Amino acid sequence: MLLPKNVDVVAKLDSGNARLNELGYKQELKRDLSVLSSFALTFSIISVVTGITTMYNTGLNFGGPVSLVYGWLITGTMTMFVGLSMSEICSSYPTSGGLYYWSAKLAGPNWAPFASWVTGWFNVVGQWAVTTSVDYSLAEMIQVMILLATGGKNGGGYEASKYVVIALHAGILLTHAVLNSLSISWLSFFGKVAAAWNILGVFILMIIIPVVTPDRADAKFVFTHFNTDNGDGIHSKFYIFTLGLLISQYTILGYDASAHMSEETKNADKNGPKAIISSIGISIIVGLAYILGITFAVNNIPELLSEDNDAGGYVIAQILYQAFKSRYGNGVGGIVCLGIPAIAIYFAGMGSLTSNSRMLYAFSRDGAMPLSPLWHKVNKQEVPLNAVWLSAIIAFSMALPSLGSSVAFQAMVSIATIGLYISYALPIFFRVALARQSFTPGPFSLGRYGVFVGWTAILWVATISVLFSLPVSYPITDQTLNYTPVAVGGLALIIVSSWVLNARHWFKGPVNNIDL
Repeated sequence: MLLPKNVDVVAKLDSGNARLNELGYKQELKRDLSVLSSFALTFSIISVVTGITTMYNTGLNFGGPVSLVYGWLITGTMTMFVGLSMSEICSSYPTSGGLYYWSAKLAGPNWAPFASWVTGWFNVVGQWAVTTSVDYSLAEMIQVMILLATGGKNGGGYEASKYVVIALHAGILLTHAVLNSLSISWLSFFGKVAAAWNILGVFILMIIIPVVTPDRADAKFVFTHFNTDNGDGIHSKFYIFTLGLLISQYTILGYDASAHMSEETKNADKNGPKAIISSIGISIIVGLAYILGITFAVNNIPELLSEDNDAGGYVIAQILYQAFKSRYGNGVGGIVCLGIPAIAIYFAGMGSLTSNSRMLYAFSRDGAMPLSPLWHKVNKQEVPLNAVWLSAIIAFSMALPSLGSSVAFQAMVSIATIGLYISYALPIFFRVALARQSFTPGPFSLGRYGVFVGWTAILWVATISVLFSLPVSYPITDQTLNYTPVAVGGLALIIVSSWVLNARHWFKGPVNNIDL
């Protein structure tokens, strides 16, 4: 195998580095992540504790235990198809550009720039929305913890205003930006701690909750009860079940992080795919355990969902607080236990910003961002510092609509799921539809099953895109309308219009920065 000119000797020792040079890029980021580190960072971004804790209300409201348990298994299985397809492509193209680079190479020379542009912008905006939603959800949880610590809603507790919540969101983002300004070795360490925290935290809660919960649900309730009393005017069981899938799909998201950290991962053509697949697989197992542990503590769904309870309708907070209060006379232990998911959410936000900044770095390296030279600049510690802080600022800005309308904010956050999954599906589509014969797999290959797995993944993404766009309340008014299709459609219109009116004249897709 011939290597490009002026390639560092290290490239000959690291297969990911060598492949990066073959693709036309020089090594600029510090390649210091092991497969365990890459897995840990990605697993902490997926963070089943984060998604399930913040979205459990939705699952309990739409279908209850049946939607939560079986919806998790269905969604987890189908997500694995998406992850397997992405892993195969990642093995062939291990670059920080990840998905938009894949689209450029798989769409063919005529469509490469446009495919790259659309995929890249859906991915980067989706990642900004993920960072926004994760850190904002932590700010909301902190507000609930303060409420409970000061007596709860029924005990005169302090209810923070939306301005306090946005200030908490800003403070959390600030700390994440500072941490992401450190070298990748520090982020690797934090990622391992986060992965361990997610796993151990789930099992700690599974031990504590049954002990302190006086009236535990039985197995029949957990595995067979279907909640149709959602108070949103929806009566079709099938419709209710599909809406209940939202918690699972929102949770198992962000595993493209391993692809974006390819240029910082040792032997990324082998270890990147391993990190993607293992992070999804272990998330499915740990997430199911967490769902079961929490659901066995559910005894009165309407009461838990009521905004008049002590936690203001935050189900998991109410479960923990009420359990400790019933057994020990106060809910302090429940507030302390809430610290477990709170810390997991904090780590998820930190990792999300890491992945976000690496995507921004790569996209800027190819000239796709305004002021691109500024955002792909790296410091002495080989960290794209400017990209880190820009991502943090945008994540703060995307939360500002919450001050005016919770409906507008939720529509923006929905871009996180659909936007990212569209960016996942596009390179997979190009691989199975346009590059079926020309695709050259890397060390990880699905072989003859690659096309089948790819089409299955595409159909699933199309399905969930429809599900996330369905109305979740009837009758439909300006306050109950699901604005997701409007938000995602608006984003698509902006991306395509910017291409037609401007970018097509100067954006040529990924640009080599070494001589081949």
